[in-house]
Amino acid sequence: MNIIDKYIDYLVDNSAPDKLLWNKEALTQGKAPSWNYIDGCMMNCLLELSNITKNDKYYNFVKSYVDYFVSKDGSIKGYEIEKYALDDICASRILFSIYEKEKDPKYLDAIKFTYSQILNQPKTKEGNFFHKKIYPNQVWLDGFYMVMPFYTKYINMFMNRDYSDVIHMYKTMDSHMYDPKIKLYYHGYDESKESFWANKVTGLSKSFWLRAEGWFLTSLVDIYEDILNIDSRAYIKELYNKAIKGILKYLNKKENMFYQVINEGKREGNYLETSGSSMVAYSILKAVRLGILPKSYKRIGLKIFNGIKNKYLTEKDGTISLGGICLVAGLGPENNKRRDGTFEYYISEPVVSDESKGIAPFIMAYLEVKRQENENRN
Repeated sequence: MNIIDKYIDYLVDNSAPDKLLWNKEALTQGKAPSWNYIDGCMMNCLLELSNITKNDKYYNFVKSYVDYFVSKDGSIKGYEIEKYALDDICASRILFSIYEKEKDPKYLDAIKFTYSQILNQPKTKEGNFFHKKIYPNQVWLDGFYMVMPFYTKYINMFMNRDYSDVIHMYKTMDSHMYDPKIKLYYHGYDESKESFWANKVTGLSKSFWLRAEGWFLTSLVDIYEDILNIDSRAYIKELYNKAIKGILKYLNKKENMFYQVINEGKREGNYLETSGSSMVAYSILKAVRLGILPKSYKRIGLKIFNGIKNKYLTEKDGTISLGGICLVAGLGPENNKRRDGTFEYYISEPVVSDESKGIAPFIMAYLEVKRQENENRN
């Protein structure tokens, strides 16, 4: 068993649905168990690992997690819809796989329960979801990963493959948040231009945060797989190609990773960050597999994955650890002026080890490597 497989098994074997070893925020802050994107990303990894390895251990862990939260009536413990936070939708994408296998109507009801948030989620005048109710008129780049994979699967199941709302939101975001000179996407956009962090002319935030761009890239390759309309797929492919070619300009070619603030690698305090770099690696490897990118890009994806592994994955005295992970970052709210979107803010957030926002994307990239190795053997 290699070091990454050992690491995954250690995390799973020492976790329970209400106490997950990788959720550092919950463990260190004493938070009650909740339905959240942090754990949802890990569960999605474990479902994929179960599919690749044919080992039911990982599926059974995910099912135990889902059953801890999902009640017989389909309501979800710890999911507060009235917050209208896109982050909370993310974990519900795993419900489709569980329902497909188990056919228990409570999972279908939980899918519909989650969709009730989408139905009522506040939107900007142009039709993009608010990132959260407490962030009125604000579109965040990372929000696309939080909602779109679930939304796309729901559209396939219930809405006759009408992706127009999804495509509209990507197009509107792209028209505002992409910088054609720098070739990157800003972290946030405030349609009202009233937030303290927003440019009063453009409504944009100040910097290019790696993990936000990573989530965005990941959203594109994940929904491409589920979108069944030719024109919609073509647009997602085009958008992904534009975004990936832009960010690759900023790859540190010595260590094959990206900086926390992507385009300011030479500034003091900036650092090579694990979670966002892992998302770029994952998105490239999956894009190659799906035909979004030419096969020549596989070498780049592998270089980035190996760069992270070489720099931040360690084993000492039998303990495996993954470092270089930004714990958390965001914009505002109004009573938290520290989160102002500046370079100084992004590099000030804690850098931690063994936290899901880094672990899950790293495993996602690893599973793409593993999947393709299996395919080559067969």
